[in-house]
Amino acid sequence: MSDKTTEHLHDHAIGLDERPFVDVAGLLAEGQVAAAATVQRAVPALCAGAEAMARTIGLGGCLHYVAAGSSGLMAAADAQELGGTFSILAEQLRIHMAGGLPRGVEMPGDTEDDIEGLSQALSALSDKDCVIAVSASGSTPYTVAAAHEALSRGATLVGIANNGGSALLDLAHHAVLLETPPELVSGSTRMGAGTAQKIALNTLSTLMAVHLGHVHDGMMVNLRADNIKLRARARGIVAKIADASSDDAGAALDAANGDVKTAVLIAARGMSADEAKTALRQSNGHLRPVLKQTT
Repeated sequence: MSDKTTEHLHDHAIGLDERPFVDVAGLLAEGQVAAAATVQRAVPALCAGAEAMARTIGLGGCLHYVAAGSSGLMAAADAQELGGTFSILAEQLRIHMAGGLPRGVEMPGDTEDDIEGLSQALSALSDKDCVIAVSASGSTPYTVAAAHEALSRGATLVGIANNGGSALLDLAHHAVLLETPPELVSGSTRMGAGTAQKIALNTLSTLMAVHLGHVHDGMMVNLRADNIKLRARARGIVAKIADASSDDAGAALDAANGDVKTAVLIAARGMSADEAKTALRQSNGHLRPVLKQTT
């Protein structure tokens, strides 16, 4: 067996296929829980990485998510949700997945070795940008090549891997080690390793949003309300923070052209939309300081 933890044989692997399904299901669930627990040990690195990501967004730079295979799917999902959840601009987000994002049900495995064209794809990287590179093994050729490219162009590198001492973590400015136990199905890193990666990525991007002032009392005050559910959520957020009726919250959102933070200040402090926007610019987009100043 490989010396990589992600390739080790699980203690309960022998005879797995002879066990009752209920036993196998229990072991699979236990594996996911154990994998999730490893993220706690990476909290310091996640905090540092999130600060770097927030700095990139604040400077007008770009977040580049880079990965292959199932790690690529985890990374892509995080990147694609940042617009609707926190209104991160599309021009500040890029996804680089080995072989490109799949359009069908097949995801060829050989693409993770293909680095042709990667340098060109990352040619616009600058010292304002941040690369979030994800690889279960920490040695995927595509992802490691992207890491080298990031460093050569002065970008900040956040590396996420499940094997300590791996190339990706050695290169990263912010190394997020998710030391997940061996998979019940050896090497199937879409399972425990993927679960831990998903949690780590969600933690990074949500911490980033907190840094940017996009979260207030656990509410998404920078969401993009582009459907019925989210418009109702935006109205509820404004009503809650401003201690206003649903009708008043809706009117404030209309006056704010849908901007939640601006609407809160209209409803809570009687500001005009322009006054609210000016105050928010002065507080770097953080709602709480403005609410405190006007109390």
